[in-house]
Amino acid sequence: MTTETTALPTQVYRVWIKATPEKIWTAITDPEWTVKYGYAAPAHFDLRPGGEYHSDATDEMREFGKENGFPIPDRIVDGEVVESDPPRLLVQTWRMLMDPATAAEPYTTLTYLIEELKSQPGVCRLTVTHEMAGAPATATMVAGSPLDEAGGGGWAWVLSDLKSVLETGTALSGR
Repeated sequence: MTTETTALPTQVYRVWIKATPEKIWTAITDPEWTVKYGYAAPAHFDLRPGGEYHSDATDEMREFGKENGFPIPDRIVDGEVVESDPPRLLVQTWRMLMDPATAAEPYTTLTYLIEELKSQPGVCRLTVTHEMAGAPATATMVAGSPLDEAGGGGWAWVLSDLKSVLETGTALSGR
């Protein structure tokens, strides 16, 4: 017997991070920071409405794809900035290009909200909302797999790694 699950078309993730809003903003939007956590792919933003967003494959990603029989494109994620209010709010479109199923789907909407907690100075709540109506392959991919211990954990894994890097200086992978 097999069970199929369908990932929700809107997924919301929250993480509390002991860091300033500015530091969290920089970690999300600066390619020198985005290579330190998650899938270690540099993300590039033109932080004005209509500005381009893209993330590029690393050599390790390309090698993994080659070893496993599927090519990884140079650009793995693309989109456009919808709204940018540093260091509080970033809204963008987002489309995963590494997988033919997700690349064929429409752009999704990704919102980062950074809120400094008045009750806990020095702590911020980062809420990531990913709206993926009409993009079921993307919803499944970013939901991650709770059984995958080596990554592939979607947004929950990426945000846990971001928190680790900001609070300890070291990613969960030790890099």
